[in-house]
Amino acid sequence: MDKEIEGIIERITFYNDKNGYAIFSVITDSDESTVCVGYVPGIVNGENVKIHGVESFHPTYGEQLRVTSYEKTLPKSELAIELYLASGVIKGIGKTMAKRIIAKFGKDTLEIIDKQPDKLSEIKGISEKKAVSIGKQYKEQAELRNAVLFLGEYGITPNCALRIYSKYKGKTLDVVTKNPYVLADDISGIGFKTADEIAAKMGISPESPFRIKSAVRYILNEASQNGHVYLPKSELIKKVFSIISVSEDIIENTLMGMHINNVLWIDRSGDGIEKVYLNFFYRSEVYVARKLIELSEEKFGKEDYTKKIIALQAAHNIEFAKEQKKAIEAAMKEGVLVITGGPGTGKTTIINAIIELSMAQGDDVCLAAPTGRAAKRMEETTGHTAQTIHRMLGIKFLDEDRNKQTFEKDEDNPIEADLIIIDESSMIDIALMSSLLKAISLGTRLILVGDANQLPSVGAGNVLRDIIASKQIDVVKLNEIFRQAQESEIIVNAHKINNGQYPDLEKKDKDFFMITRNNVESVSQTVVDLVKRRLPTFVPCKATDIQVLTPMRKSPIGVSDLNFALQSTLNPPSYNKNEIKHGSVIFREGDKVMQIKNDYELQWKTVKNGKIIDEGVGMYNGDEGIINYIDKDQEFVEVLFDDKVVHYYFNQLDKLELSYAVTVHKSQGSEYDVVVMPIFNGPPMLMSRNLLYTGLTRAKKLAVIVGLKDSVYKMVDNNNEIKRYSDLKNKLIKVGTV
Repeated sequence: MDKEIEGIIERITFYNDKNGYAIFSVITDSDESTVCVGYVPGIVNGENVKIHGVESFHPTYGEQLRVTSYEKTLPKSELAIELYLASGVIKGIGKTMAKRIIAKFGKDTLEIIDKQPDKLSEIKGISEKKAVSIGKQYKEQAELRNAVLFLGEYGITPNCALRIYSKYKGKTLDVVTKNPYVLADDISGIGFKTADEIAAKMGISPESPFRIKSAVRYILNEASQNGHVYLPKSELIKKVFSIISVSEDIIENTLMGMHINNVLWIDRSGDGIEKVYLNFFYRSEVYVARKLIELSEEKFGKEDYTKKIIALQAAHNIEFAKEQKKAIEAAMKEGVLVITGGPGTGKTTIINAIIELSMAQGDDVCLAAPTGRAAKRMEETTGHTAQTIHRMLGIKFLDEDRNKQTFEKDEDNPIEADLIIIDESSMIDIALMSSLLKAISLGTRLILVGDANQLPSVGAGNVLRDIIASKQIDVVKLNEIFRQAQESEIIVNAHKINNGQYPDLEKKDKDFFMITRNNVESVSQTVVDLVKRRLPTFVPCKATDIQVLTPMRKSPIGVSDLNFALQSTLNPPSYNKNEIKHGSVIFREGDKVMQIKNDYELQWKTVKNGKIIDEGVGMYNGDEGIINYIDKDQEFVEVLFDDKVVHYYFNQLDKLELSYAVTVHKSQGSEYDVVVMPIFNGPPMLMSRNLLYTGLTRAKKLAVIVGLKDSVYKMVDNNNEIKRYSDLKNKLIKVGTV
């Protein structure tokens, strides 16, 4: 039921200064106290407020008013003004000073503070400097109040209004009124469409240059989220026209102006296609090409490593294949080396040999991977410390914008190492590659290890494949499957798939088999039954060690539906398990969840025996954990990621999703004991060979496909990958052949 109250904030139980979420009580003139919850930026004890909300009931706090809108009102009586000032809302005024000010100026107090703050210096204990400070603080609070009210008229929530005000401060109204499209560029959570709606309400012309430029940036940003580093100009113009319906000639002229004014870059070199880049991506591609060639031109001695390699073989009772020996030798001499190959081809064996030889000659060696899971696996297989690339580079943030990352390590402060080995390099996008190379100085060897046949990076670019295709960097391709690996049907069939051959779907006695089902309902039921009942005893393992990987998000056997079915079976509602609904998803204690976007400032702690032994910031897209506890009073969800504990406030739950089932794309860089893949009919762009190959190679002990054999065969036949606009290959060739 809707309700409106007006009164004084008597107590703030909880306040999140990052987003303005609060639990507080308001006392009205009739001495009735109401508990309120919601986003109310900048509130303090003693303030007068008018609250509009919906009545609800909380099992702990009882009756509450959930805030839908609010406004701060000025206190009217001398007592109310005194309570307001005594609340600590203005630094430098306490209870005693509030009484003195009221005694001097009475009901005119707030008018004096606002218009003539210097008069406050007439009061004992207030200097001229302090009087100016009090006036400034009061004006800033008034500006925030006015900004929230102004932006609220255009449908912007108080939470979002706080972020906008934090960016522009006293200029908020002027900035937004002049060009609301800046919100799409500057404020996280506001996109072009929202800014466009605000602009329309303000009466800004549909052909405004601000609108066209913002639409161009929106389309290019959207393209980068789909993996593209640039868009062909003709395609970009058509996409912009589709969302703003402005003449293509006007759009083209705007593009030229943006290029001339260095807002974006149009590259006309090469194949005759005009490529339109956001400046950041153009500079990144150019830098990566130049730096890779520079590093690769350095050579490290002419020593013959044959005897040392023979000694390694004897020490570890192994026999290196010809290509493995070639890779080890090249890794000791080349400035940059790519080692690529599928599962079972000995990439880990080579890495260990390179580390041993390098450390024996006194080299400092750094190991890293794009994700936390990949780094942990690298550490387990090598016995040496490995970390994420982000952590190795020392991630930090720009003071003025916590959403924009930068790194401590760069050209002026490079990584101190003789050798850097990066595993799972197919996952590196162009932005991260640029940052990595900036932190590598000449004299450091770089080895990129990865499987070029896996799905490309989630971020923009096609870095590993472009490097290999350019033929400007030394590459060792591993094709031989070793005897031990040949005993694994997972590995044997993965290589068949990669070579365009059909996997053997008839064998049932090893680590790979298929269960045929002829409709999506029976596929879903079988997947659930496998995870809950059949596989945990067959492997053996826990249900949480089994990962369902699906090509699709939306489908009866897509992520959403399978997560609902698996959660209902594996972790059903219980009186002793807290749960919270966020959107259409219910999160419950014991649920398996995944971080679905990089958050470089999310805090984590490592706790052992009740003590914090380590802490830091940064959780990454693809990190998986278990919901340990849901605190409904403090409104947070505690998630355990291996040994890291992270708290998510309820308003941060869009960073998580259930992960009993995830897309194959999300599984990159991870390995699971058991993988179950539902394969049925679907769009060709998703039902591809490299997606099937990537999913299958995530399994360590067992892989099970459930569905139609014909669909599996169609995926093997479909070697058409989604086109990614990336020009690193051509830039490498251009730099390398100069």
